[in-house]
Amino acid sequence: MHGERGTKEGRFAPALVKTGDGTYTAKSSLFDECYHSTKDGALRESLKKHVEPAFALLGERATGSGKREVAVLDICFGLGYNTLTTLYFLDREKLDIPVRIYAPEFDEALVRSLVDFPYPDALAPYKEVVEAVAATGVYEKDGRRVEVVFGDARDFLRKTQVTFDIVYQDAFSPKKNPLLWTKEYFAELAARLAPDAVVTTYSSATPVRMGMAENGLYLYQPPSARVRSGTVASPSPDLPLEPIDMALKKRRNPAAAPLCDKDFK
Repeated sequence: MHGERGTKEGRFAPALVKTGDGTYTAKSSLFDECYHSTKDGALRESLKKHVEPAFALLGERATGSGKREVAVLDICFGLGYNTLTTLYFLDREKLDIPVRIYAPEFDEALVRSLVDFPYPDALAPYKEVVEAVAATGVYEKDGRRVEVVFGDARDFLRKTQVTFDIVYQDAFSPKKNPLLWTKEYFAELAARLAPDAVVTTYSSATPVRMGMAENGLYLYQPPSARVRSGTVASPSPDLPLEPIDMALKKRRNPAAAPLCDKDFK
């Protein structure tokens, strides 16, 4: 998620909030939202809503056979939970696969301040990752690379030549940060997806789903994981999940429409 400014001293700036799983998130004064669901919990949300379903749906790609690199797009880095939890998951499952994580983040000062963030014990082994990206924006070791791309996420999508296998669509909400949820944004995203890519998001809003569907993505109900439901999207029509019938939803609500850039400029 996008974040807000840290202090010049590098101390962690946004207000800390304890969440339902005992881990800490923070509240952005810029967007007036927490980075995570306070009910689900910061670590639990990252693990159950994004990381576990995404890698499970990649299937054989995530077993380590062939050592094919998995490219992950984390929209946006924010407090770093999705990125760090990905590394935690790979170690927990003993998945020895090369992974490259790209994480756009417009707030460089926030990332610099994360060396002071109280991460949970499960993520403590990845302190060197936090320290590296706070210092240089890049961490690389043993076939894993994390690159925090400082700047606008849409500028990154327009310029990158990377084809992504996994996308964590985890920006602040459409009400607060609409330009990362519009039909035009999803067009830019869809152009950078592998044929079997998996996109996970916490949003189940009809305008968001329409923006995805109108760019050729198939939509699915996420696997049940005792967290708030969201949406899984993919260029593939064959994911082993319950499909979402957007044509039926449109017939039932003819006035429904995706968010569009022109409405927020």
